[in-house]
Amino acid sequence: NERNLRLKPIYTNIETSPRLWRTVKYEEVYLKEYVDYFSGKESLSDYFDFYNNERNHSSLGKRTPAEVYFENSNQRKEIM
Repeated sequence: NERNLRLKPIYTNIETSPRLWRTVKYEEVYLKEYVDYFSGKESLSDYFDFYNNERNHSSLGKRTPAEVYFENSNQRKEIM
């Protein structure tokens, strides 16, 4: 399963965190009715997979967080 093989980068920058959670609320949480904890957890996991690997971000030059993460990690390897 390709989804399980992807690295899921998560923003840890404090300045971007409020923007991230606002996006999660408006694009996922407010649009769904979770039946229970497990359905909510699964749905949010799917959303974060989409957010990190498929959703283009204007602040990242219309790239995904995964593209930026892997680009930066490859550059670090080349420098070392």
